[in-house]
Amino acid sequence: MKKQSFKNHIQYYTPHHFIYYPVVMTLLAFSLYFIFTSEDKLIWTFISAVFIVLFFLAFMLRQHYALTLQNRIVCLELRYRYFSLTGKRMENFEQRLKDDQLFALRFAPDDELVKLVEKTLYENLSGTEIKKAIKNWKGDYNRV
Repeated sequence: MKKQSFKNHIQYYTPHHFIYYPVVMTLLAFSLYFIFTSEDKLIWTFISAVFIVLFFLAFMLRQHYALTLQNRIVCLELRYRYFSLTGKRMENFEQRLKDDQLFALRFAPDDELVKLVEKTLYENLSGTEIKKAIKNWKGDYNRV
């Protein structure tokens, strides 16, 4: 994997994004076509509904499980890093930070983390503003 930065930190899962979804969407398109061109409209409507449900269930479950776990891990890592750097517990003010702020802070290296946390608390920086303020991007190469 190449060096990670703000511009290339989004990651795709090939079997899911480029195989499963295109196949389901193609089958859905064919079933929608047959709704309007065949005499068996009811069965093709049902088949289309099944493909729509399969598409959304796969997306929701994959995203939900992976991101919920990843979010917990990111928060725990930030707590550990902050405590290691300052000797203070992050839990004392963590509730003042929004999720997008916490998740953006994970890309800050140790020498920038404490200052960025303080700046975020005082200036209420958005997640994107935090990411853009990072000088030496710390890549997260193990995320889902």
